[in-house]
Amino acid sequence: MCGIVGILGNDDVAERLLDGLRRLEYRGYDSAGIATVVGGAIERRRASGKLNNLARELGEHPLPGNVGIAHTRWATHGGPTTSNAHPHATDHVAVVHNGIIENFKPLRDELIARGRVFTSETDTEVVAHLVSEQVEAGKSPEEAVRAVLPRLHGAFALAILFREYPDRLIGARLGSPLVVGYGAESDDGAEIYLGSDALALAPLTQRIAYLDEGDWVVCTRDGPQVYNQANEPVERAITISGITGELVSKGNHRHYMLKEIYEQPIVVAQTLRSYLQQLEGRVSLPIPEFSLNAIKRVTIVACGTSYYAGMVAKYWFEQFARVPVDIDVASEFRYRAPVMEPGGLALFISQSGETADTLAALRHAKAEGQTIAVVVNVPTSTMAREADLLLPTHAGPEIGVASTKAFTCQLAVLAALATNLAQAKGLLTPEDERAIVRHLAEAPASLNAALAYDESIAAMAHTIAGARDVLYLGRGTDYPLALEGALKLKEISYIHAEGYAAGEMKHGPIALIDENVPVIVIAPSGPLFDKTVSNMQEVQARGGKVVLISDYDGIQAAGENCMATITMPKVHPLIAPLVYAVPVQLLAYHVAVAKGTDVDQPRNLAKSVTVE
Repeated sequence: MCGIVGILGNDDVAERLLDGLRRLEYRGYDSAGIATVVGGAIERRRASGKLNNLARELGEHPLPGNVGIAHTRWATHGGPTTSNAHPHATDHVAVVHNGIIENFKPLRDELIARGRVFTSETDTEVVAHLVSEQVEAGKSPEEAVRAVLPRLHGAFALAILFREYPDRLIGARLGSPLVVGYGAESDDGAEIYLGSDALALAPLTQRIAYLDEGDWVVCTRDGPQVYNQANEPVERAITISGITGELVSKGNHRHYMLKEIYEQPIVVAQTLRSYLQQLEGRVSLPIPEFSLNAIKRVTIVACGTSYYAGMVAKYWFEQFARVPVDIDVASEFRYRAPVMEPGGLALFISQSGETADTLAALRHAKAEGQTIAVVVNVPTSTMAREADLLLPTHAGPEIGVASTKAFTCQLAVLAALATNLAQAKGLLTPEDERAIVRHLAEAPASLNAALAYDESIAAMAHTIAGARDVLYLGRGTDYPLALEGALKLKEISYIHAEGYAAGEMKHGPIALIDENVPVIVIAPSGPLFDKTVSNMQEVQARGGKVVLISDYDGIQAAGENCMATITMPKVHPLIAPLVYAVPVQLLAYHVAVAKGTDVDQPRNLAKSVTVE
């Protein structure tokens, strides 16, 4: 993984391939490369590190050719070196690949035994050699790919280039997304494009088709021909992506992450507009005929930040709708052999809608007869297309690898779903529902008020930046916020941080407390405030340095002996998770800036995780 662009063009394609890769930088990567067919040979330019290194290589050694493939890699097999960078090639073919070939080791051993020589440590290179063997034996590109695909186990999106056939590209997908783009017609024929998502192809075309699971496609000057997993020719619908060809700008902000934190009042308002009927004081789903009344149990599955949004939702579903909720990390879900009773709703949360382990969990739940709902930011994603109920967020493109606005938009959608579920089960009076709508409608303004404390958070960030370890504490829905705050700090500042339920401190973690371990306490005024403050005082009694995040009343009541305080607007407990996401995001951001780390593209991380 992580990003693919392919062009069968009418003129030189290298610069356009590089531009496509720039649009995929936000996913995270550690090397990149481009291959074209030039003068009857495959030529490559590859570089480790940032795309500027590849651009420099192309400047020093230009790469002509009107057919090419390009890739940004996030290392899975082998380190982030130039020799491990994609494309991987033989004399006859070049390949780029997202995903993991799980059986690469026996395939590699088999190929080496037949005299094939490998130049990288990657799993991808086996694909190049397998296809090359078929071509060298006289097979056409189509015959070669058809023979090789069944031998590959795991997840992949592939784009393959052929030396002897400079008029075609072949792509394939299994468990990792791939789209086909249709260019404008000309005297030389239409250009055809391949991409790991529509964003990569946005400056080239908005006419795209999504390959289904198991599809592969042959792109020629006559256009693309798609085949399904049974090798039967099929048609896939052409859609208009609607994505602008302009690169997303940071505006006046120093980093994309900060820009996206500041966008939250607007995007949460946009998201809620799809679910709230404010004049009527009602909450409605985008598909009103979908019945929730029969749902007996909800199973929530997600990863990372999306998992923490699901943890908040568990509180809401059980409190409002009185429906039991299970919640699982997607990578563990299938492997515990979950018992899924008939009549259950399986809810999957993913920013990209392509998260590999979440998608695999979705298919498992579907096979178990569950009704499938998804909360995603990409309504054309694989998860969205496979769901019974699509609940889109409207966060817009999120470029920073550490999720911010997607998280708060997920919370907004989940609050609406919990309310609608309670409504369907007859557990809300009209007055209760109007009150919930009123509180949710207040969230954007409260988020905006929280942003007003940015400068004060920046001013105290240095007190955290020198720490080796940091603890976050919260109770109720603030417990998932503690976990999310710790994750944000880990992701972008590389400080070891952990989140705990505040009441669990005395059951072990309090042993970690000393004057060198800052403790961030999330404690808005409300029913759990006194309990949380009691746990905070246990920390202070052992020399712990506390940063208290609360509203004015909470700061006045408990802030006296704290190392620092962060004041938030006073809000209803329902929307507190959305509003208190802002200070934990800003604190992580300013600590990372103080440390000088790469905020938008932190080391080792990818935005869209398309491998298990």
